[in-house]
Amino acid sequence: MPVEIEPDDFDRLVESALDELPDEIAALVSNVVVQVEADAPAADPDLLGIYDGVALTDRAANHSGMLPDRILVFRRNLVEMCDSLDELRDEVRITVVHEIAHHFGIGEERLHALGLG
Repeated sequence: MPVEIEPDDFDRLVESALDELPDEIAALVSNVVVQVEADAPAADPDLLGIYDGVALTDRAANHSGMLPDRILVFRRNLVEMCDSLDELRDEVRITVVHEIAHHFGIGEERLHALGLG
């Protein structure tokens, strides 16, 4: 049974996940916007989140002046996979950390090895 949560309360879970990042990691996140979308894209409807941008490890020296990268968190998929608010809070945190890891150039294989995939 999916968790029932208001969109604003879900947004606060995402904000909390960002606030829980260690200061030394948060300070390195550069030019990234985190947004919540109700649904994943039709092309990949099972996604929980996605990093849309150029990883720090792949940026050219002249990357400045570009639009911010985006991390999208897909509310409906996360809510539907969780049976409790505590489980949802954990899954949101894992999803946010997973997508931020992509910002740092960490790939899926390594994330799975770390238990974040």
